Amino acid sequence: MDWFAAPDYWLSRMVFQRGLAAIYLVGFLVALNQFPALLGENGLTPVPTFLRRVPFSRAPSIFHLHYSDRFFSLVAGAGALLSAVLLIGLADLVPLWGAMPLWALLWVLYLSIVNVGQVWYSFGWESLLCEAGFLAIFLGNSGTAPPVLVLWLLRWLLFRLEFGAGLIKMRGDRCWRDLTCLYYHHETQPMPGPLSWYFHRLPRPAHRVEVAGNHFAQLVAPFGLFAPQPYASVAAGVMIATQLWLILSGNFAWLNWLTVVLAASVVSWADLVRMLGFPPPPHPTAEPLWFTGVVLAATVLVVALSYWPARNLVSRHQLMNASFNPFHLVNTYGAFGSVTRARYEVVIEGTRDPEVTPETVWREYGFKGKPGALGRLPPQFAPYHLRLDWLMWFAGLSAAYAHPWLVPFVRKLLTNDRATLRLLREVPFPDAPPTFVRALLYRYSFTTHRERRATRQWWERELVEEYLPPVRLGPSR
Repeated sequence: MDWFAAPDYWLSRMVFQRGLAAIYLVGFLVALNQFPALLGENGLTPVPTFLRRVPFSRAPSIFHLHYSDRFFSLVAGAGALLSAVLLIGLADLVPLWGAMPLWALLWVLYLSIVNVGQVWYSFGWESLLCEAGFLAIFLGNSGTAPPVLVLWLLRWLLFRLEFGAGLIKMRGDRCWRDLTCLYYHHETQPMPGPLSWYFHRLPRPAHRVEVAGNHFAQLVAPFGLFAPQPYASVAAGVMIATQLWLILSGNFAWLNWLTVVLAASVVSWADLVRMLGFPPPPHPTAEPLWFTGVVLAATVLVVALSYWPARNLVSRHQLMNASFNPFHLVNTYGAFGSVTRARYEVVIEGTRDPEVTPETVWREYGFKGKPGALGRLPPQFAPYHLRLDWLMWFAGLSAAYAHPWLVPFVRKLLTNDRATLRLLREVPFPDAPPTFVRALLYRYSFTTHRERRATRQWWERELVEEYLPPVRLGPSR
């Protein structure tokens, strides 16, 4: 690397930008499929109501200029199309001055969605995508060598992501310090995957090795990102291997995938390319003076904004997944500072009986991702994000009144709202709505090997309590 350009990192940039474009594409497709039911004009937490309450200065978004469900579909569709175009490499076919606005537009479109997304977009990987997307604007394209400063900013982002997650664990639940958290986590994580049962049933010494390996990847390896090559690549490789393990063991939307993409930007692929006999890329032209100025300005901005997350890292009261500005630039990250020891699931049921009696037959609604039917293998859907299913996991950890979207969701079921029903996997009343809907709280546990062989079921469950009493439309009789 010289002081500004790093031509050997052309492939690192390409892997990062193409991977980022793929994740953007998933994010916009999720929005197109789920936004109307969750946040549309007739959604569970409507955007128009939010916009009347929250000014532009607190939540910058193009939807402050205008919102309608049709306009939102146009924005999300444009974002998906632009993501696909960048994924196939269009940014490398246009001049530098044309490539940067494409990445900037993508960032603006997704930031606009996040900032009106309310509780449905409150996850750390939303801010991570916004921050990584902002840095991608300044990486240039194949016409110029990757800027050294932006590559270092990507490493700083990856460091905060991993080291912050490691610190929040060590400062949080004791089970991280005594290496026992994974006795529970594979079973109680928000969205188990198809291999989670098998991970949970590993011997306990293997779980302790898993935790120790995670601590190394999050508390030691991040410092290697700032070492010379090949040590930085080795540190990034450790993080990639850890993230692939997490991808196999559960569903965390695009958090793990984006972390892999960020780590790939650290790896120096030049030697590998030469070993495989591929011809070197065309030598990039000298970067224009205006590009140098823009990169310097962006670097100064990120360095200045880094004060708050850096201070947060050393604070005994470390915040987890917080943004310090409404543009989601230079955030703080972290996950699972505490680990739940038992899994509680809210099960939604309905009936067509005119009155609720002890003999009432209740039929269960099935969700696409969250556990429900005991014999259903937990599905793999990450990096796709099932937002309703994730919030249903949070609902099981606290009372119904703590989740203002829950009663509106039940009311939608009582009217067989089409957009809402599309969020579900199984609808027991497809032709006419139920007369009553209720919610029960169950404790779910993975079956043992013996129970699995005997029953062919992945889960067992025990009723805890009535979570939400039967609800009907109109006055009770």
